Amino acid sequence: MGSGFFKLQEPANEPVLDYLPGSPERKEVKEKLQELRSREVEIPLIIGGREVRTNDMGRIAPPHDHGHTLGKYHKAGEKEVQEAVAAALEGKDEWARTPWEDRAAIFKKAAELLTGPYRSWINAATMLGQSKTIHQAEIEACCELADFLRFNTYYMTKIYSDQPFSPEGFWNRMEYRPLEGFVLAITPFNFTAIGGNLPTSAAMMGNVVLWKPASTAVYSNYVLMQILMEAGLPPGVINFLPGSGGNVGNPAMENPHLAGIHFTGSTEIFHHVWRTVGNNMEKYKVYPRLVGETGGKDFVVAHRSARIDELVTALICGAFEYQGQKCSAASRAYIPQNLWPQVEEELLEEIKTIKMGPAEDFTNFVNAVIDKKAFDKIIQYIEGAKADPNAEILIGGGYDDSKGYFIEPTVILTTDPHYRTMEEEIFGPVLTIYVYPTEEYRKTLELCDRTSPYGLTGSIFARDRAAIRDAEDILYQAAGNFYINDKPTAAVVNQQPFGGARASGTNDKAGSYLNLLRWVSPRAIKETFVPPVDYRYPFMEEE
Repeated sequence: MGSGFFKLQEPANEPVLDYLPGSPERKEVKEKLQELRSREVEIPLIIGGREVRTNDMGRIAPPHDHGHTLGKYHKAGEKEVQEAVAAALEGKDEWARTPWEDRAAIFKKAAELLTGPYRSWINAATMLGQSKTIHQAEIEACCELADFLRFNTYYMTKIYSDQPFSPEGFWNRMEYRPLEGFVLAITPFNFTAIGGNLPTSAAMMGNVVLWKPASTAVYSNYVLMQILMEAGLPPGVINFLPGSGGNVGNPAMENPHLAGIHFTGSTEIFHHVWRTVGNNMEKYKVYPRLVGETGGKDFVVAHRSARIDELVTALICGAFEYQGQKCSAASRAYIPQNLWPQVEEELLEEIKTIKMGPAEDFTNFVNAVIDKKAFDKIIQYIEGAKADPNAEILIGGGYDDSKGYFIEPTVILTTDPHYRTMEEEIFGPVLTIYVYPTEEYRKTLELCDRTSPYGLTGSIFARDRAAIRDAEDILYQAAGNFYINDKPTAAVVNQQPFGGARASGTNDKAGSYLNLLRWVSPRAIKETFVPPVDYRYPFMEEE
C-alpha cells in the first residue's frame, strides 16, 4: 500500500481534430468505417467481467442505411439483471476499499486509450450506429468523454480534499463513502459521451453499476465497455446490460439494493422512474439518489440590436447539427420584426446550401434521424404544420425513409406563440420561429419563460448591454445553461457544466464536481485525543 499525498494536475480539454482532406486522422477513420461496415459484430452482455449470451437478439443498422446490418446484440432480461446485481454486490466492498489513486488510474488510462489508439474506433462506431458526422462524433464520443474521465478524476480528488476544521485537541475528518448498494445508469442514444459518463462517474467514486445503454447506441457503448476493461476496470464494477427498459430497468428498480439512478432520456421515462422508485420505497435499504437530465424546448431570443450573421449561424448550427437530436438543440426562436426580413432571407439561403446524406460522406452536414419511431414522430409535426393556418413551412418539410431515416432541415413560421411546435419537444431538425413586435422585447422574454415546461438551455442575441441584462433577469429560471450571443448547444466539460431544472431534470451538472457529490455518502469522523474524565461542567459549581 502506497504512502504519499498523491495529486492530480488539473487537466486540459482534449483538442478537437479537424479531419481535413489529406490528414492522417481522416484517412484512419475512413479505413475504420470501411472495416466496421464490412463485418457483422455480435455483442454480448458483460456481467461480472464475463460475456453472457441470451440469444434474445437485437439488430444494429445505420440509421442512414437501415437495410445494412452492422451486427446484433444480446438482450438482457430479469434473470440477467439479478445476476448483474449479485456480481456487482460481490465485488462492491473490494472496489470501495480500492485506493482512490488506483481507481483514478483506471479511468485516466481509459481516456488515453480513447484519444489514442481507439480514437477512430469510437468515432466510426458512433458515426455508423448513431448517424453522426465525423465532427459531431469527434467532439463528443472522443473529446467530451475523455474530458469527463480526466476532469471527473480531478474533481474526485478535490472532493476528497475538502476537510473540516479541527480545533486543538481534536481531529475532524470527512470520509466520502460510496453509496450502499448499486447504481443503475440508464443512458441515451444521442451522445456516446453521456453513455460513458453516467456509469463511470458513479463508479470512480467507489460505486458498482448496472449500465443499461440505449438500444440504438449499443455499438458505440460496447466499444467503450471494451476500452474500460482494457484499462483495468475490475469485473463487476460496471455491468453492461443492453435490452429494453421494461426488461432491464424495471427489475433493477425493484431490487432492494438499489442505491441510485443516473439517467439521461425523455421526461416521460424519468417520470416513470420517479414513480417506480416512490412506489418501491418500503423495499429499499436506502433512499435511492435520483439524478436525471431529460428533455428541453430550447430557445433563441433575438433583440433588435442583434447581429444578423451571428444569429443566422447560431440558428442553423443550434437547430440542425446532429439533426436536432440534442436535448440542447434550438427548437424555438423569437425574432423581432425589424430584423426578420433580412434574417429570413439569409437563413433560407444558407439552409439551401446544406447537404444531407450518409455519415460516411464528409461533405454532409445533416444525416439521418435515429430510427423509424423518431422519424414517424417528427413528420407528424411537419404534416400538422402543413395543414394548420397558424403555421407556414418556410423551407424543408420533405422526408424519405426508403434507405435511411432522412428529414430535411425544416423551418416553421407561426403567428401563434403557443403553437404546439413552440411548446412540445420534437427532437428532430425542426425549428419554429415567432416574429414579435420590435418594441415588445421584455414582454417576449416573459412569454418565452412561461411557454415551455422545460428549463434546460437557451440563448439570447443582443449587442445592447441593457437588453442582455434584462434577458438574464427575466429568464432567470428558464435555462440551466444560458448562452449570450451563442447557440444553446455544445457545453464543454469544466467550462459549462450541463443540466437544467423544471421538466428538464434535477440539474446536477455533469461536467463538474457537483454531479460527483451525488454518488457519495459522507461520514464525519471526530477523534478526541484526550477525552474528558468527569461529566461535571463549570456551570454546576456552587456559589
